[in-house]
Amino acid sequence: MKINQIGHVVTDRGSKYAVSGAWAQDRAAAEDVLRRVKKARKFARATHNTWAVLLPDGTPLKGDDGEAGAGMVILRMLERAGLRGHVIVVTRWYGGKHLGGDRFRRVQDCVAAYLDAFGPF
Repeated sequence: MKINQIGHVVTDRGSKYAVSGAWAQDRAAAEDVLRRVKKARKFARATHNTWAVLLPDGTPLKGDDGEAGAGMVILRMLERAGLRGHVIVVTRWYGGKHLGGDRFRRVQDCVAAYLDAFGPF
C-alpha cells in the first residue's frame, strides 16, 4: 500500500506540519498506515500524529495523539469531501508556543492541501 505524503505544508510560530494518507478499508489498515508513518525516519520524532478515516461502511475512526479535537477536524473534512476508506494523518512538530484554536486551522490547511494534491478520489 502506497502512502501519499506532503512533507511540509505550513509553519506557525515554530510548529511545523505535514500530512500523509492512504487507502484504508478497515481499522487494521488505518492502524498500519499510522504505524508506518510514525516509523518513517522523517516522522519518528514528531510530537503529534492526529488521524481520521471514514470506513467504507461509514464507521468513523479517529485519534488525537495529544491534540484534543484535531481528529474530529479531520473527520469532518472527510465527511464534507465524501471520502470514505482513506485515512489522513496530520503530523505536527511542536515549536515551543501554544497555538490555541489556530492549531485547528493548521490541521484544516493540511487536510485541504492533501485533498488538493491527491484528489479527486
